[in-house]
Amino acid sequence: MGIRLDHIGIAVNDLESGSSFWKLLGLTQGEDECNDDQGVNIRFFGTEPGTEATRIELLAPTGEDTPIGRFLEKKGAGIQQIAFRVDDLESLLVRLNAEGVRLIDETPTQGANGSRIAFVHPSSTGGVLVELLEYDD
Repeated sequence: MGIRLDHIGIAVNDLESGSSFWKLLGLTQGEDECNDDQGVNIRFFGTEPGTEATRIELLAPTGEDTPIGRFLEKKGAGIQQIAFRVDDLESLLVRLNAEGVRLIDETPTQGANGSRIAFVHPSSTGGVLVELLEYDD
């Protein structure tokens, strides 16, 4: 099964102020997206447009009572998750579940850029929220 680091998710209070450093660094800004199911506005930054290079994902809440809103309230702005792209998300979730890994999502949900996503609980990963994602290529 193929796996690679896809992006690092960073919780920010708003996309504009959260983007300043990444623009100054010279990263290329992608299109903004809103995921109503997750209650989040999303903006990606990349080093190599059009490639599969690891990206930075900025996550701004659409409200206080959303996963990112609660994260910001509890921990403040900063790294919220690490995301890995996999070839077969459903099979991986079945295998992880069978091995006793605590999953937040046992079935994939809709993610950014047409991806399907599922989260692994930090209690099973040494304290890091892990997002697993798959694109329907």
